[in-house]
Amino acid sequence: MTRKIVIVGGVGGGATVAAQLRRQDKDSEIIIFDKGSHIAFSNCGMPYYIGGVVSERDHLLRETDKFAKKYNVTVRTQSEVTAINRSQKQVQYNHEHVESYDKLILAPGASAIVPDIEGLNTDRAFPLHTIPDMDSIYAYIEANKPKSVAVVGAGFVGLEMVENFKEIGLDCTIIDRSSQVMKLVDPDLGSVIQEHIEKKGVEVILDDGLASFTDDGQTLQLNSGKSVQADMTLLAVGVKPNTALAKDALLNLGDTGAISVNEFMQTNDPDIYALGDVVETNHYLTNTPSHIALAWPAHRQAFIIASHLDGEQVPYRGTLGSAILKVFDLDVGVTGHSSTTLNELGINFKEASLEARSHAGYYPGSEKIHIKILFDPHNGKIYGAQVVGGHGVDKRIAVLVTAIQGKLTVKDLPELELPYAPPYSSPKDPINILGYKASAMLETE
Repeated sequence: MTRKIVIVGGVGGGATVAAQLRRQDKDSEIIIFDKGSHIAFSNCGMPYYIGGVVSERDHLLRETDKFAKKYNVTVRTQSEVTAINRSQKQVQYNHEHVESYDKLILAPGASAIVPDIEGLNTDRAFPLHTIPDMDSIYAYIEANKPKSVAVVGAGFVGLEMVENFKEIGLDCTIIDRSSQVMKLVDPDLGSVIQEHIEKKGVEVILDDGLASFTDDGQTLQLNSGKSVQADMTLLAVGVKPNTALAKDALLNLGDTGAISVNEFMQTNDPDIYALGDVVETNHYLTNTPSHIALAWPAHRQAFIIASHLDGEQVPYRGTLGSAILKVFDLDVGVTGHSSTTLNELGINFKEASLEARSHAGYYPGSEKIHIKILFDPHNGKIYGAQVVGGHGVDKRIAVLVTAIQGKLTVKDLPELELPYAPPYSSPKDPINILGYKASAMLETE
């Protein structure tokens, strides 16, 4: 059946759903609107371009014309959709033009939070969420040759950027109002990360927040009364979903403030779908409302929408929140719940931790890794896992993600026949050992 499908927003959500739709539907008209200049780009690669690891800006970009031709879609960049008329099934864009639709897909993403702070000088204080943000930071560094930078926020973006700022020779101070860096991990592993970045010459200030700027934005005044001098500032305090369009159209928002969708990514209007950083989904393990802005969920949700529009009832089963981060020579992998979120939900749990080696200690290059799992004290259901260390973090967190989604318990982990050779592991992999440890902690009735 030939339909007109309008998609609002490109990048990981909108561009992916357009491509997936075209693979399954050769006939429908597909139109993508994006207010930016690029239909798709790699958010995750931007820190590495600023740090010189990725040498070419164009390596992060998807060419709009090639995308449009490959998937036979109409792409309208620099075209901002400003309103949805649900009764007429039309969108308004650039304030004066309209486009009708049969089905509408919302993928407007999220925006970096820029706090309203006294003395903020946007010529030397930047967020990092879009290509224009990246270009502004890069241009400032090239033109002004700063020697120091303050990074406000010790999450994904903040930690990746201190590494890349150090790579180009900047003195770095990272500031966070929390009591630890990287709140997705538990405090004990947060301290491992903090110790590592401090050894790399990064000053870390915790339990403190930004109150104001003085000296034309070159001095950060903190809530504690301390001050930090910096030639430039990166604002990495988080993102917020772009929900204004949905809210004005009376589409339901969820508990997290993101757009509420059902298991097929439909809003309360069955002809309007939403995906990516703008939506609220349920947590895979606990079915609780979650807003998790990561690439994998957006790509999976694109498949769910395309399948549903093609007549297949493939449900989205929730978001686990699996992620991995490079912090200098340290890798940080997480999945599922942390002790903080489990406590917030009132879920009883136990935790088992292990400090091990990435592979056989006698083989050169063996590095320390820390593994933690959180689990039900009675049946051994795994609620979450965290791995921090050198080589092998990625494969351990991948195994634990698979175990969770395969509904394995801690009692199953010792039975995993994980491949062994001295350069890669030990005869009993650290995951096996941790499984033995956790199994011994289970409570019997």
